[in-house]
Amino acid sequence: MGKQFLRQLRQEFRGYNGAKLSRDLMAGLTVAAVALPLALAFGVSAGATAACGLVTAIIAGLVISALTGGYYQISGPTGAMAAILGSLIAGYGMQGMFVAAFLAGILLIVAAVLHLGNLTAFVPAPVITGFTSGIAVVIALGQIDNFFGTCSEGGSALSKLISYGRLGFAPDVTTTVVALFVVLLMVFFPKKWNAVVPASLIGIIIATAATLLLDLEIATVGEIPQTLMLPERLNPTKIDWGTVPSLLAPAFSIAVLNMLESLLCGASVGRATGVKLNNDQELFAQGVGNLVLPLFGGIPATAALARTSVAVRSGAQTRLTGIFHALGLLIMMFVLAPVIRYVPLAALAGVLMVTAWRMNEWHAIKYIFGHRFKGAIAKFVVTMICTIAFDLTVAIVVGVGLGLILMVACLSRLQINYERVDMSRLKNDDAALAARYGNAMVAYVTGPLLFANISVLEELPERVGNCDTLLLSMRGVPSMDVSAAQVLLGLLEEYRNRGVDVVICGLPSASMTMMRRAGIVDLLGEQAFYWSVERALLDNRPAPNMTTIAK
Repeated sequence: MGKQFLRQLRQEFRGYNGAKLSRDLMAGLTVAAVALPLALAFGVSAGATAACGLVTAIIAGLVISALTGGYYQISGPTGAMAAILGSLIAGYGMQGMFVAAFLAGILLIVAAVLHLGNLTAFVPAPVITGFTSGIAVVIALGQIDNFFGTCSEGGSALSKLISYGRLGFAPDVTTTVVALFVVLLMVFFPKKWNAVVPASLIGIIIATAATLLLDLEIATVGEIPQTLMLPERLNPTKIDWGTVPSLLAPAFSIAVLNMLESLLCGASVGRATGVKLNNDQELFAQGVGNLVLPLFGGIPATAALARTSVAVRSGAQTRLTGIFHALGLLIMMFVLAPVIRYVPLAALAGVLMVTAWRMNEWHAIKYIFGHRFKGAIAKFVVTMICTIAFDLTVAIVVGVGLGLILMVACLSRLQINYERVDMSRLKNDDAALAARYGNAMVAYVTGPLLFANISVLEELPERVGNCDTLLLSMRGVPSMDVSAAQVLLGLLEEYRNRGVDVVICGLPSASMTMMRRAGIVDLLGEQAFYWSVERALLDNRPAPNMTTIAK
């Protein structure tokens, strides 16, 4: 992996000059402007602090960008990651979250060493769409308090929502107006202007200015420490070591989400740029970054599609774009910290509400529902519900499990079509052959012969009826298991005992091997196997009443 990374660096920086450096710098500063409001919002959304989100974006930008498997990848806090951290922090505190993040970093490095970078290919697209929509709902539910200025109780988004029935729901007018202003600004802000200055940043600036000038009594971000080493960070003396084993499951969830987000982001942008992501190197970079982040007080990070897309559109040339974006955020933190403390939480809630809406893969949702793909709809709905009601790990396991069950059901589908033999279609005027196959039937078998579809095979005698010759066209049978072979053997023995000539045509080699092992070739004889139905019909085979019936 190290040699491949060095080759990647040499290729990336070949011909690097001042012009490319300037493009990297401008792209980095553009991404920083987009990342600032998101970093603050995702830090709050995770149940931590705005400062925590900002530090995460800076450290991830420096460390992960330097080691990334694709020059275009921009990492930092994301809405999806923040959504699964809320209940973790509520249950185990910040130290528990730091431990889980550290363990997730180890898991990601192990995944890179074991070359598990292609595992995401086994997650069906509707499952990914489902958990993305589920996370969007969790983010939106988690911001109701900040959006409306209300109070709720509970560790999860659902429990907080339910608690309103007991505590009551009384929105604060000022808070709600500020949040709605940011939402409307982001929705109706012209796209051509948004490419220059992000609407989220403008909304936060206006909301903060209004809070200061009008002396609005609403909740704000609070103190932003002007240091990368936050007071609340991973501290071995504060860890409850008895809870560490129970943190393995959240750590696994963080690692899985990181893999999905980072690799899918890289695959998407890699296709757009023509530069393929080095999956294992990316997992290694994410692992190292998430090992380091807790030491500074940051939350888990992952590659972010929104910021990565901005980097590419802004002309990013190398991984220096991600590093410059981090340095830009660092300067903003030291310069703007006295102002950032007055950013209203309602404004960040407005940003997150719009972000949650845009997180949904609406084109994919419209496609699967519009075309009524029942299996895809089931995977999407089940995964989304599990994400909201439980957590990411349960959602992925259930979604992938459902996908596997549906795939097995689809692949094990067996179809048999029946047709009477018509020798005139072969353009053969041999009267003897026409008489020989005057009462012959062809059964076209398509699909694997498995224990799951034996019932279809057992309908063969009823569907065929009385005939002198039965031709089984099995070109579409890629495989056969022992259960189906036993049933088929019994059916063929019955036909042979009745004096019916049985011919098998077009059998693939794998199925032929199973037939030999099952004793079917011994029963029928090698002469009963042909490459095609046409060859069998044109062969001068003995008539059924001349066939020696197997004892």
